Amino acid sequence: MITRIRGELVELTERSALLLVEAMTYELFVPAANVPELLSKIGQPIEFFTLHYLEGQSQGSSFLPRLIGFSSERDRAFFELFTTVKGIGNRKALRALVRPFAETATAIANRDTKALTEMPEIGKRSAETIIAELHGKVDVFVGEIASTIEVTMPPFSEDAILMLVQLGETKRDAKRLVQLAFGTNPEINTADQLVQISFQLKGNI
Repeated sequence: MITRIRGELVELTERSALLLVEAMTYELFVPAANVPELLSKIGQPIEFFTLHYLEGQSQGSSFLPRLIGFSSERDRAFFELFTTVKGIGNRKALRALVRPFAETATAIANRDTKALTEMPEIGKRSAETIIAELHGKVDVFVGEIASTIEVTMPPFSEDAILMLVQLGETKRDAKRLVQLAFGTNPEINTADQLVQISFQLKGNI
């Protein structure tokens, strides 16, 4: 079981990170909430607290080993608790958790269905199930919410976000994709380039 891994963060997409560890490069899935902070750490040594699991392929006839990377043991513990909810697996949780984990825990503790339904892939019924199954179990995760590191975006980023929304992305996802695209490619100088790189990154998910 792999529980921690340390190396150089060499590449980042909207859902995964590549970590260079001596002569080997590992791919780790990362929660969407962690991406803004990780943008500032590309090219730097970093340690992930990991969750190692097997993902079924071809209707369960074969399995692939997967790693999910978290910035702390606390985040890993919350993720493991969140995925005990019926109907929420690792992949769905990775896509849904776009906010700091403490914020999501607070919404559950406050029975805030509306806040949960604003998360990707979480409808009203799923939100009610999450609250029913986790209320009273998340208090330890409710606390100070760490500030999110924002990438300073160019003026044309708003045009790129609008274009992505017109192409079917939600405004939240469009903003995150544009932020990621510019954070990994700061030489981009047009909205069209931002949109193109955003879709390339989305294709790597």
